[in-house]
Amino acid sequence: MSTTMRRLGIITLTNSAAVVTPSLLSSTAAFPGTLTLPSPLLSDRLTNSILFHESRSLSFSCFSSSSSSSAAYLPSLEEYPSAKGSVKRDDNQKVVLKGMTYASLQEWVQSHGFRPGQALMLWKRLYKDNIWANNVDELEGLNKDLKRMISEHAEFGALSFKDIRSASDGTRKILFTLDDGLVIETVVIPCDRGRTTVCVSSQVGCAMNCQFCYTGRMGLKRNLTTAEIVEQAVYARRLLSHEVGSITNVVFMGMGEPFHNIDNVIKAANIMVDENGLHFSPRKVTVSTSGLVPQLKRFLRESNCALAVSLNATTDEVRNWIMPINRKYKLSLLLETLREGLSSRHKYKVLFEYVMLAGVNDSMDDARRLVELVQGIPCKINLIQFNPHSGSQFIQTEEDKMIKFRNVLAEGGCTVLMRFSRGNDQMAACGQLGMIGAVQAPVMRVPEQFRTALKASV
Repeated sequence: MSTTMRRLGIITLTNSAAVVTPSLLSSTAAFPGTLTLPSPLLSDRLTNSILFHESRSLSFSCFSSSSSSSAAYLPSLEEYPSAKGSVKRDDNQKVVLKGMTYASLQEWVQSHGFRPGQALMLWKRLYKDNIWANNVDELEGLNKDLKRMISEHAEFGALSFKDIRSASDGTRKILFTLDDGLVIETVVIPCDRGRTTVCVSSQVGCAMNCQFCYTGRMGLKRNLTTAEIVEQAVYARRLLSHEVGSITNVVFMGMGEPFHNIDNVIKAANIMVDENGLHFSPRKVTVSTSGLVPQLKRFLRESNCALAVSLNATTDEVRNWIMPINRKYKLSLLLETLREGLSSRHKYKVLFEYVMLAGVNDSMDDARRLVELVQGIPCKINLIQFNPHSGSQFIQTEEDKMIKFRNVLAEGGCTVLMRFSRGNDQMAACGQLGMIGAVQAPVMRVPEQFRTALKASV
């Protein structure tokens, strides 16, 4: 008789060591073990409890002796079991159609005794010709036996529609419920220039803990599967194309760090650009990262989609604080990786995203340093207005100062864009997605020289 094993571990941080004691728990046995954590988790002011649930998710709670916790806190990616897996469905081995590439779908259809051409017909009804089928009854023109097989052996979707919230500027935020009850958010942003963008999520929550991002306050719950990512774009077209027109662009800038879920993100992006499927142009599908260097190298090798890098600082001191991933992958390493990786790419430019935080990263000295930092990297720079949220310690840079900052970059030879808030009144703007629970990621210690600037936001 088989016994289902579950792993549960509790990490306790002390002044000198951090140890996790995982146990395999069942009705018959328990097998304890220990694992020493890396030094970045240690803190003389912070006590953490980290729970691993069924090797699939991670949440953490933090209790500090003061209002801001130690700046030394950054869990390594390896501590998150969800970084390497995805949720497996337990419904008699039914496949999820939108989790397969066309080659996989064709192989699956053939394995059930049907011709390859019928796989193409099914693929087009899932993604093409304004059909976006969500059940067997919408598979018009398909062989009756094929439809019966699909009904018996496949699931159409991985998401359940929950709600749409409309902002005053026309931005829509769509809420989806997942099979395990978690909720993700997808944003559709219309543009008066005929371009409408869908912003998709790649994780539930995020492990990166960027200090200006509301999603980062959630911590990481789990990765999204390929199907859960792809279906956000399918649903956006299905639900809103009649209102906002053709959805032409996809950005992986919703909840989560896409490169922390690199396998499913690359697969989802490939499905989105398939010419017989959703058929987005690869240059109009943009994947954003906070700077995970190994995954960045892989993305540049394996994907033709566009790349955005969330930079947000011109010194390691500031970036270590507001983007703790910089403690592992410094600015110099990140930028040199881009110089090398883009040197062989023809007419390919990275988009640097720069969220402007008053008194933190918006000085004219920052602008001049930014010009120097991006030398030799084919790029555009997108200056982003900070979007406030509950508990935020930052404030927006004034628009006239953003313009002065932009002018310094332009005078230095940079191509510069400016992005102002969209969907702010429905918490649908950049950095505002998600729902914070009782457990939150730690607030990093503010460097001394920036405390005055942040006090102005209180």
